[in-house]
Amino acid sequence: MTILITGASRGIGKALFDGYRTQGANMIGTHRQADDGAMRQLDVTDPGSHRDLAHRLGDTALDLLVCNAGVYLDKGEALEDGFPAGMWADSFATNVTGVFLTIQHLLPALRRSPNSKIAIISSQMASHTRAPGGSYIYRASKAAVLNLGRNLATDLEPEGISVGIYHPGWVKTDMGGATAAITVDEAKTGLMARFEALSLSSTGCFETWDGTTHAY
Repeated sequence: MTILITGASRGIGKALFDGYRTQGANMIGTHRQADDGAMRQLDVTDPGSHRDLAHRLGDTALDLLVCNAGVYLDKGEALEDGFPAGMWADSFATNVTGVFLTIQHLLPALRRSPNSKIAIISSQMASHTRAPGGSYIYRASKAAVLNLGRNLATDLEPEGISVGIYHPGWVKTDMGGATAAITVDEAKTGLMARFEALSLSSTGCFETWDGTTHAY
């Protein structure tokens, strides 16, 4: 089984990378630095970087693509004078366009494997039913990538490629903070179970790390 995880140098991405490697999967991770063994260089905001990665993968067949790379730039921004335009652009470039470019450029590799899967890490903050305010840029970007995943599920289902969108939980990472609800290991274990369960019958799902169906 060959798995590629974006943003695999730390946090949830690293935990997933290590977890699958322990199980014996053929692992490919990405980060922004130079290639280093199983870690490949990828700047998800740069189309040229995507093309280079796809070229370096050659005729690899991907069984699972995990789109994990993301940023949360507007934490603590004030409504009155915060959320600058550049922050919107940078956030969407990573959290939305970056996911689309990753999938677009790796589609040939996914098509080489029967019943391949795409897992998109979104957030419960994508849900329009959960709106406590604040974090407007992050919430909007995660809502957009949820919509992206749902539509990709429709388009890719006839090819046998399943797409799932997932809330990893409020995790104790650099992004989630020390007061978060669950550990990285708990998130990793739950997400790996979700990815295993993903199939064409559940494609387009929006689920939490523990298997709960999340409201859109």
